[in-house]
Amino acid sequence: MRLNAYLARTGIASRRGADELIKTGRVRVNGVYAGLNTFVQEGDVVDLDGRLLLPQALAYVLLHKPAGVVTTASDPHGRPTVVELVEHESRVVPVGRLDADTTGVLLLTNDGELAHRLAHPRYEVEKVYEAEVEGNPSDEALEQLGNGIELDDGPTSPAQARRLGPGRVELSIHEGRKHQVKRMLAAVGHPVTRLHRSRYAGLTLEGLEPGQWRELEPSEVARLRSKPPSPAPG
Repeated sequence: MRLNAYLARTGIASRRGADELIKTGRVRVNGVYAGLNTFVQEGDVVDLDGRLLLPQALAYVLLHKPAGVVTTASDPHGRPTVVELVEHESRVVPVGRLDADTTGVLLLTNDGELAHRLAHPRYEVEKVYEAEVEGNPSDEALEQLGNGIELDDGPTSPAQARRLGPGRVELSIHEGRKHQVKRMLAAVGHPVTRLHRSRYAGLTLEGLEPGQWRELEPSEVARLRSKPPSPAPG
């Protein structure tokens, strides 16, 4: 694997932080100072400032993210982070992001390969949101959401939209643009007042109160790994 991914697996830093360690000449592989394009093979010896680095066991954590918590490993403004909520022996980081005021399903892991797979649009990972909105969306508005919405960064893919009750909508999407659900609903005249992600890649919050987390079952990890990519268009 690439050296920065290996360093991230040891828990010493994120991939971006690992790049900085490599650039400053602090990392060696088999006694030779490494570069950004260095790969680590089985049996290689990696050290940072002379200290041996070994990868941590892979970990997969499902968190019920509460409101007011940011989806980062650290925050310059001192706000609580999801990583602080998950007191795990391995260093896990969030897959994707939820806004600070958005609640719901969040996956954290140190498996960079799986995280990349889940984040890649080609795999069309399902994300289901329950939104409280201003006003009561009409059938026409739901149809617009279902057909896809023209946003300032291009049209969205078709979504699945259904009414849950007065001022409440469920929206299922397979993309991960910034503030996408909020922007889609605002575009049809119903700004979001509260947003909750109820399902992510088939994972739900059953049995978890806000702020609680659990390890994924091996069968859940296997299912996340097994989903084939969608065929390329054309």
